[in-house]
Amino acid sequence: MNSKKAFKLWTVNVLSFILFILLSITGLLNWLVLPRGYEARGSVLVSVRHFLITIHEWTALIFMITITIHIILHWKYIRSNLKKYIIMK
Repeated sequence: MNSKKAFKLWTVNVLSFILFILLSITGLLNWLVLPRGYEARGSVLVSVRHFLITIHEWTALIFMITITIHIILHWKYIRSNLKKYIIMK
């Protein structure tokens, strides 16, 4: 594998890991920490909750795009393994 492709793969892997961590943190904060519904009435936490939901949604979109790029970069490997398993059956 040439160094350009290795660098691309490394970048996509690191970016997807960072996005996954961000998705986990924003999801867990919204689910477990921040109050929902009437509990948050008149609180500044409502704004924080909506902000984190927006961050969570945009991060999810970027994460899906990154995973698509990851699959495209590994397509040759995926295709060769699929051929092995289809032939073996």
